[in-house]
Amino acid sequence: MGKLEQITKSVEALEGDDFKEFAKWFEELQADRWDRQIEADAKAGKLDRLVEEAKREIAAGKTRPL
Repeated sequence: MGKLEQITKSVEALEGDDFKEFAKWFEELQADRWDRQIEADAKAGKLDRLVEEAKREIAAGKTRPL
């Protein structure tokens, strides 16, 4: 049995509060990894094109207040 299959079976066996705690933990883990990836991409300049595009759209009046 592979590692992923073992994890899947373990998660499927969780019930009640244990499952809720796992789901909360996993959601936080995903969010933290996403934040780190976005931060790394920003530092690497991978988002520069999007920032410039947004600035052009703002300058051209193509946006509206939230």
